[in-house]
Parts: sequence; C-alpha cells; structure tokens
Amino acid sequence: MEKMQWKQLLSAKRFGQKSQNEHTSTRSFFEQDYDRIIFSHPFRRLQDKTQVVPLPEEDFVHTRLTHSLEVSSVGRSLGKKVGEALLEKYPELEKSGFSSFDVGAIVAAASLTHDIGNPPFGHSGEDAISYFFSSSSIGQHIKQQVTEAQWKDLTTFEGNAQGFRLLNLPNSAGTKLTFATLAAFSKYPRASVIEKVEKGRRSQKKYGFFQSEWPLFQELAEDTGLLQMSANHNTWVRHPLAFLVEAADDICYHIIDLEDGYQLGWVSYQEAHDLLAAILGERFQPEKLEKVGSEEEKIAYLRALAINTLIGQCVTLFMEKEEAILTGDFDISLMDLIPAKDVLADIIKLSVKKIYQSKVVLETEAAGHEVLDGLLQAFVTAAYNRKYSDKISKKDATIFKLLPEVYQKGIKQTDDVYELCRQCTDYVAGMTDRYAITLYRKLRGISLPT
Repeated sequence: MEKMQWKQLLSAKRFGQKSQNEHTSTRSFFEQDYDRIIFSHPFRRLQDKTQVVPLPEEDFVHTRLTHSLEVSSVGRSLGKKVGEALLEKYPELEKSGFSSFDVGAIVAAASLTHDIGNPPFGHSGEDAISYFFSSSSIGQHIKQQVTEAQWKDLTTFEGNAQGFRLLNLPNSAGTKLTFATLAAFSKYPRASVIEKVEKGRRSQKKYGFFQSEWPLFQELAEDTGLLQMSANHNTWVRHPLAFLVEAADDICYHIIDLEDGYQLGWVSYQEAHDLLAAILGERFQPEKLEKVGSEEEKIAYLRALAINTLIGQCVTLFMEKEEAILTGDFDISLMDLIPAKDVLADIIKLSVKKIYQSKVVLETEAAGHEVLDGLLQAFVTAAYNRKYSDKISKKDATIFKLLPEVYQKGIKQTDDVYELCRQCTDYVAGMTDRYAITLYRKLRGISLPT
C-alpha cells in the first residue's frame, strides 16, 4: 500500500529553490519560517481582527493575533511530542539530521499562520465577500467572463485558500516558507471544484487553494510526497502535521472561547468550572483548586490543565493512527475521537448558545456584511471600469487611485478578470476591522479625512 514518507514530508525546500540547503548552526529552516511570519505585515494585521467577540475595550478578550499565538504555542507542544515519538519509531530520521524540535517548529509556524487569510469581522467576513460576488450586478457581469472553477472561488470565499495565496504572493518574498510548513498549513488540500466530495473526509470539508495558486500547490504536493486522490485530480491527502495544526486550533477555540465567555459574564463560573473539570476527568483535584485564589484564577488554572490534557490525548491518538494517516485512510479530526470528545461537544453547545449567538456578535456580523459589501462594490467596480471601460467616471477614477500602488499595478498588468477580482479581494480581505469601517465611512461620505 502506498504511503507518504516522513523524510520527504519534512521538506525544507522553498518555492524558487532547486534543492534544499543544510540547516544553519543557529536556526533551522523551520525556525526561520516562524520568524518570517512574526515579522510579516499580514500577521501583524491580525491584532485588529475579530476572533469571536468584537474588539472590546477589555484586554482579556482575544483578537486573531492573540488566538494565533496561543494556537502556535499549543501546536509547538503537539509537534514536539509527536516528533519525539516519530524519532523513536523511525531512527533514520535522526540520522538524517531531524529532531523533535523540527517537527515542533513546523507545527508552530503553520499554526501561527492558520488564520492569516481570514478577512475582517471573522467568518461572517467570508460570507460577505462570497455574497457580494454572487448577488451584485457587477458580480453577475463578471460571472460571464470567468471559468466555473474561478466563479466558485469568488462566490465561496475561503480564508484558508486566501492564506495560502498570501503566503505565496510574488511580493511576499520575505515570507517564503518551507514546503513542510506550507503543507502542514494546508488543512484542506483541494480546489474549490472537484469531481466528487467524499463524505466523512475532514480534509474535503472546505478547500485550501484558489485556481490562481493551483500550480503552486501541485508543486508543493509533489515535493512533499502528498498522495493524490485517485478520484480527484486536484485533491490530495492531508500532510500528517496538518492534523496537529487543526487540533491546536480546536483546543484553543474550545477552551479559550469558554474562558472569554466567563470573563465577559456570559458563562457562569460554575458552568466553566464543571466543563473544564470534566475534561480532566479523574485527574481533577478539587483540593488543589481550592488553594488557588479568585474564581478568575481558578478558571485560568483549570484552562491550563485542560489544554495540557487535550494535548496528551491528541498525541496519543495521532501515534495510534499514524500508519493510517500516512496512507490517507485516516481523515477525521483528532478532536472527534479523543476521550474528551463528549465534553468538547458540550462546550460547543454552550458557546453557540451564550457566546456565538450573543447580540454583540450578531451585530458585528451584520455590520461586517454591510461594510465589506460596500468596499467591494466600490473597488471591484472601479477596477473593472478602469480596465475595461472606454470612459471611466471621475468617481471610479478617484476610487481606483485609493487602492495601494501594489494592487493598482497588479490590476493594470493583468488581462484576466478573475485576477482583477483576486487583487481587489486581497486588499479588502487584508484590512483590519477598524480600517475597513473607517474607509467605508469615508467612501460613503459619513465621515471625512482629518
């Protein structure tokens, strides 16, 4: 039975390199990936993007930036523990120069970028971008000029695919990551249009790259040895470490969102206490908890223990399923099978009821739809008319000039309507929440520059 090989999966090659070099004495290539991401502009913008609760004055509520840092920390622990087990099982990896720290660094870097393609206003921003192209008059006009697959990209905007695009744009040379990190980042190694979605396969739940980056993903998959699905020429088996990136994200949003809900007063102390204690199971020691000071400190203490417990459960399950993961036979979220799965399901039920459906969250989602629709309407229309109309209005000419120079240049140089839309979407999706609101108000004449 064909299976992926760890030595190939841990490729340190980058796009544009004919071969991978040796690690330097100070930092491995995978540690370099982490540093490059930290200093990148797209990562920095996450500090002003909504995680769940919209950017309040309280400093304990998470933004995309703090969430990504926490996911990366959990990811490093998962990767290092799995790396230790892999080196014990495959001694040849250590002989080839790999260490458990390499696996930890890959998962940490990929986890750090897992939300880098998300637009303003959380997941509602994805819906807003999709709805604009499918419902607007300019969108319907564009539909006649793009392929079926390109239209699917535009009308089902996916933050994971946007992230893969951001990390590989020509003007992002400083973020050029190793193939191992990029593959671990790609939780959904498929295009938006495939011949058949196989039910039950977690990796096919969404898609992970746009048509514009299809050739790049194909090169990445070939180099790392990802298995191609026989039924779908543009669908691959997940890189094994993508399961750990997904688990790190799942652990954090289950546990940290619950803690945020408690901090905001939406979830009671007893509710948060009981759910976190249930994750610990027999390891829960009430007498130790009583020695912790305030209720807030008690929840923080339980949160730390719960995260550590979930990390251990995920590592154990990963190694149990490692052979099936390498052949592509295992394609389920680790969190769906670990011992704490029922408690996690209860946490999600509570979070949906008391956090995700709270009035302030719903108001933010509604505002996001209005703001992103207005921005895309302005910029896509202006860019299209600037490129294809014989006579452009002064309004559109002015709005086009408001695009940053890199996007103006990209639009002027392309003859592809799809790429024109991608350029405009890159700009809007890359905005922070506050900048999107500020620019929208200015374009609508609600406020003037100061």
